[in-house]
Amino acid sequence: MIRELIALAPESKVWIYQADREITMEELDKMRPRVYDFVEEWTSHSQELMSYGNIFHQHFLALFVDESISGASGCSIDRSVHFVSSLGADFGIDFFGRDRFFYLQEEVVKSVAIQEFGTAYSAQKITDETLFLTIW
Repeated sequence: MIRELIALAPESKVWIYQADREITMEELDKMRPRVYDFVEEWTSHSQELMSYGNIFHQHFLALFVDESISGASGCSIDRSVHFVSSLGADFGIDFFGRDRFFYLQEEVVKSVAIQEFGTAYSAQKITDETLFLTIW
């Protein structure tokens, strides 16, 4: 199942969760339909949300809500966090850890643990020109 990206307004909210490891292609094939189903059924105070979700670069789960139509409430955000937590538990992935920096190296997403950042920089695995993708 492939779901098209919908056009969202500039005031849309985005939540991005980074996986603590690379998600395999087999896992992506199982996870994406669950993400699509979740955003299809995602509501706020019984109102359907104009939303989209997907997994990018085998590391980043993103959920989008177009708030020009209907805003995400605290309860709907809690449901999304529960969904992400459950999805991670089912696949042995931590989407809530913040102990890694993600970066691009020759068009491939790589990561380095925060405590190893200085060593990676000294070894020139990362440089001043490195493009980082880390969510904070």
